[in-house]
Amino acid sequence: MKLTILIPCLNEEETLEKTIKTAKKYLKRKKLDKTSEILVSDNGSTDNSVAIAKKNKVRVVSTNIKGYGSALINGIRNSKGDYIIMGDADMSYDFNDLDGFIESLDEGYDLVVGNRFIGGIEPGAMSLSHKLGVPFLSGIGNLLFKTPIKDFHCGLRAFKKDEIAKINLQCLGMEFASEMICKSSIYNLKMKEIPTKLYKDERSKKSHLKTFRDGFRHLIYMIKLKILLK
Repeated sequence: MKLTILIPCLNEEETLEKTIKTAKKYLKRKKLDKTSEILVSDNGSTDNSVAIAKKNKVRVVSTNIKGYGSALINGIRNSKGDYIIMGDADMSYDFNDLDGFIESLDEGYDLVVGNRFIGGIEPGAMSLSHKLGVPFLSGIGNLLFKTPIKDFHCGLRAFKKDEIAKINLQCLGMEFASEMICKSSIYNLKMKEIPTKLYKDERSKKSHLKTFRDGFRHLIYMIKLKILLK
């Protein structure tokens, strides 16, 4: 199978169907619908998310271990695609615009990460604390691990399943995003980033992100990982 579009999910009933339909439209337009899949990795939703995914005829896997990283690790483990593109279920990324990710993997890159600061941020799509915090934490990550990635926390990224399997991803929380980039550098995977537009979250509820708590966890994780390498 060529491609898995992997969508982590925790109570996303407001926007999940629209996200799935956008992904399906892209696969059909690129004639990838027969050789690819959409996989929803549920993280213990208590709303109608799982039923919505099944109604839209996409595969669902579940884990009771809480956390963004937990959902993605389970999704990666259960994916069938040689390539995986992961993206959130809140319509903050455009699943109609994935060509650059697939083309980069075809060119030989192992991990391709979106950069929202180059691609553009829709008004209201990112808080001021994130506009300041993401470049700061990305800068720390690059200082410690010498990566080419300037937006460590972009949720839209693509990778080769077999290569990512080698780096033994373990973080169950939001720091999974940093772990993937830092460990890819340690294991000498070939990385690049491409411009990615960030759109305003279409959900009415608050984001799962906890700005200061999650930011601190990213920082501590990267420092600990660097110390373990010495």
